[in-house]
Amino acid sequence: MERPLTIAVVCHPSVGGSGVVATELGVALAGRGHTVHIVSHMRPVRAAAPPERVHFHEVQIARYPLFKYPPYTLALATKLTALCREHPVDLIHAHYAIPHAVSAYLARQMLGSAAPKLSTTLHGTDITLLGMDETFYDITRFSLEQSDGLTAVSDYLARETSERFCVECPIETIHNFIDLERFHPAKRDAELRGRYACPDEALVGHLSNFRWVKRAPDVVRVFQRICRERPARLLMVGDGPELEPTRAVADELGVLDYVTFLGSEDAVESLLPQLDLFLLPSEQESFGLAALEAMASGVPVVATQVGGVAELVDEASGRLFPVGDVEAMGAAALEMLDRPELRANARARAEQFAQPAQVDRYEAFYRRIIED
Repeated sequence: MERPLTIAVVCHPSVGGSGVVATELGVALAGRGHTVHIVSHMRPVRAAAPPERVHFHEVQIARYPLFKYPPYTLALATKLTALCREHPVDLIHAHYAIPHAVSAYLARQMLGSAAPKLSTTLHGTDITLLGMDETFYDITRFSLEQSDGLTAVSDYLARETSERFCVECPIETIHNFIDLERFHPAKRDAELRGRYACPDEALVGHLSNFRWVKRAPDVVRVFQRICRERPARLLMVGDGPELEPTRAVADELGVLDYVTFLGSEDAVESLLPQLDLFLLPSEQESFGLAALEAMASGVPVVATQVGGVAELVDEASGRLFPVGDVEAMGAAALEMLDRPELRANARARAEQFAQPAQVDRYEAFYRRIIED
């Protein structure tokens, strides 16, 4: 039997895909007997009550008048160094290249020969957006080259990383995964659904961090086209900078009274099964974890043909369209709402991304890096 590992997981604590995947991976690894240390500037939402063998370490950020912006990268590097000196960490798993892989590199330099191995998982905008900014390009490439192993959440992202950064080391695709017991169609509940829609109304939904790249206003535009043909309600889950502009679009289009803005919700596994359709009209998606969660809940998806979404959503479980084509998305949504069999198709597709198989791959990846 192979020995249990001690892993430091570095991630963003937000409801975005990278933080969710990192946290749930850590919890799953702990369930297999490994010890996991999650490091971030606040407790991630999916680790609110961590199980035994999962330990959270908060990065304290010093604020001095000298610094216009708090030096989080340095504070994180210092925290990782202290953690590795106190515990026998086998590997640091950095989710997101900037700043996490850079901080991990600095920590390893401070630790010298006692430094653990470094694995970096790329989630999307760290490569396609932030990393391509000339301010961060060189440091992003450097952090990738200094990692002992690289993974990406889709084949698309692996290709983009190789092409944009000319990274010579191999990048292994390990798709995002889903807990099929937590997200399940059986959680559909008439009473809970009734809080948001009447029995004769379609309930459409969206879940995101409401950044511009998610194009949340387009969700409302698609919904408005649905409302032209049938009674419907829209459930918007999440929070972020585009929330108020999205609310303004709903008001402008005359559908605000039919839209519920729930804000950030931890128990999305209870909400998603109540939906009849999920909308994800993003400008860019490296994979589409929110869509996977909806599909596992038995909800078909209308999304954009971008990034790695086509690796997840097939014709049996949803429809894909060019960015901004809200008319086509609205027409497809109306057609799909009349096809209840799509719910089973969505669930069947999601089952191909079951958590155990993907966690197996991460475990094997860790051991190859550590033993190399």
